[in-house]
Amino acid sequence: MRPRSKLQSRTPEEYGDKYQDHLLEQYKLFVGTSQQVSERRQNANNYLLTLNSSLVALFVGFLSSFGHHRWNFLIPLAGLFVCFIWHSLVESYKDLNTAKFAVIHEMEAQLPVALFRYEWHVCGKGKDKDKYVPLTHLERWIPWMFGILYVGLAAYALFAPVDRKESNMQQSQPVQSAPGSTAKH
Repeated sequence: MRPRSKLQSRTPEEYGDKYQDHLLEQYKLFVGTSQQVSERRQNANNYLLTLNSSLVALFVGFLSSFGHHRWNFLIPLAGLFVCFIWHSLVESYKDLNTAKFAVIHEMEAQLPVALFRYEWHVCGKGKDKDKYVPLTHLERWIPWMFGILYVGLAAYALFAPVDRKESNMQQSQPVQSAPGSTAKH
């Protein structure tokens, strides 16, 4: 007798009496790893959101402290790189979750009830927006929104007139002579 799927390495008859017990333990372990992936994904999103917010604040801080200079475009350029990485991570986590839940659904075929498969069915399999909108559909847009902001900031840094405050201030201030000296005016 051959196993029913690629997931199953042995039939229950080949494995022995503990087949169902061990299957349930493996199922619990695997469901736990899917939860860990979700936590890592959320931590990555929090970190990248903080990093992007910090880059925007840094750009504004440099403008207010040092004025507008062409080199300011390096900050939005770094932000675009972070957005590319963020988008790639979102896609990677989406693919990993899809694979994990395919395995969970296949494992559930050997258990009395298929809770995750049924939950996915009740949620409209992510296609009925009235029932459920998968988080990935929303979170994949956030890096793009920051990316658009960074393109605008980079365009401003490259094409807006450069501040010449310091050179204008030095030219407009009269030369002051030291007390007691005889300067000609």
